[in-house]
Amino acid sequence: MSYRRIMKKRQAALPTAGGPTQKGQCAKRISILDAAAEVFCREGFSGASIDEIAAEACVSRQTIYNHYREKETLFMAVVQDILDRTNAALFSILATFPQRADNLEDDLTAFAVRLNRNCICNQDGKFIQKLVETEGERYPELIRIWREQGPGKIGAALSALFARLAHAAPLEIDDLDLAARQFLALIKADMQIAGPFGEAPTEEQLQTSARNAVRTFLRAYGRVETERAQKKAGRLDQSA
Repeated sequence: MSYRRIMKKRQAALPTAGGPTQKGQCAKRISILDAAAEVFCREGFSGASIDEIAAEACVSRQTIYNHYREKETLFMAVVQDILDRTNAALFSILATFPQRADNLEDDLTAFAVRLNRNCICNQDGKFIQKLVETEGERYPELIRIWREQGPGKIGAALSALFARLAHAAPLEIDDLDLAARQFLALIKADMQIAGPFGEAPTEEQLQTSARNAVRTFLRAYGRVETERAQKKAGRLDQSA
C-alpha cells in the first residue's frame, strides 16, 4: 500500500470532535506527514523538495513551513510518526506471543508470521529500514531514535516474553537478550533475501521463513535438544 492510500485512510478516520478548524488543521498535518513520507521514500532526503511535498499534500509551501520550520524538522517528524504507527502495531502483536508450551513450534511460527507481515515487511517497516540505511550517516539522531524505538524496544519486550515462556516451556535460555536478538535475526533473514528490491513477500514465503526460523531457534534453545547434545558430547568424550 502506498503512502497516498494510507493518507486517505487516515484522513477518513479523523475524529469529528473539536470543530471544523481543529479537524482541518489535523487533516493538513496528516496530509503533510504522509506526503513527505511518500516523497522521502521515493527521492531520499537530499532529493526531496518542499515544493514536491506541498504538491503531493495539496497544500502550499508556506503551510508546510507553518507546521514544520524546515525540511529537517519535517523529516524527523515523519520518522517519529512512522515509528509511532509501527510500535502501535508491534504491541498489539506482542500481546499474541504464546504463553503455553502445548504447541510451541506452531504458535511461535504463527507469531513470527504476524511480526514479519505487520511490522517488519510492511510499508512502514521497509521505509524505516531504508531511511536508516541511506540517511543514518547524515543524521545520527535518526539512528538513535530507531535503536531506542525500533530494535531496542522490540528486543527488550521479546526478552521479557521469552523469560515468561521459559517457565512453561522446555527452553534453556541463559541470555534472554541474546535469545531475543537471535530470534529476530532468524525470522528476518529469509525476508531480506526474498524481497531485496522492495516487493512484498508471498504468504508462502512468510510461512516457510517463519517455520525454518522457529525450528532453528528451538534446536538452539530447546531443553530436549540441549540434553541430546550433552549426551552426545559425553559419548564422544568416553570414546576418546
